[in-house]
Amino acid sequence: MVHALRGVDLTVERGEVLAVRGRSGSGKTTLLNILGGLDRPTSGSVAIDGRRISDLHEAELVALRRTTVSYIFQTFGLIPILSAAENVEIPLRLLRAEPRERDRRVGELLALVGLAGRAHHRPAELSGGEQQRVAVARALASHPKLLLADEPTGQLDLETGRTVMILLRNVVRAEGVTAIVATHDPMMLDLADRVLELRDGAWVGGASQDIGERSPRSPAP
Repeated sequence: MVHALRGVDLTVERGEVLAVRGRSGSGKTTLLNILGGLDRPTSGSVAIDGRRISDLHEAELVALRRTTVSYIFQTFGLIPILSAAENVEIPLRLLRAEPRERDRRVGELLALVGLAGRAHHRPAELSGGEQQRVAVARALASHPKLLLADEPTGQLDLETGRTVMILLRNVVRAEGVTAIVATHDPMMLDLADRVLELRDGAWVGGASQDIGERSPRSPAP
């Protein structure tokens, strides 16, 4: 039997950017999948904002991913035939938001990520960094409480990746969101509030000394 995660105990504060590092196969993606309700733990429980999501039925988990948890993927995940604005609008359409509210929120988020002037461009007309910024805006559209990012700078060059990570940290602060980022990118680790390491499905150093502590890191420029 393979134990993807073993004894992982974790508390993350609102507005915190937590980086989880580890080699391929260490359990980072499994951790994100469990936190987002895509996978169920075989033991233990998961709670978001006081709600035990590990006990929810599938329909409730779908609703959770529409309203409470959002994802940012390494490969951006944008729909090619839709403009930047239309991609950001997708979560709001799923929530049946009023057209006026959709337009307001999309405009607000594209301005927040610095793409107000690129709203009508399709993904193929945007750079990799711009596409990832659209993905960040889309992930924030439904006012989620938890943002999960799996190697969000993996497809980007060093400078663009740094720009996107600084942006992610800033919008998390502005929106009051909690962010958990799985990465092995040293630049991203430097910009996080706290860094934990997974190795063979367990925290390096043990859960007792790591979990629940806030790092005194100073924000990067």
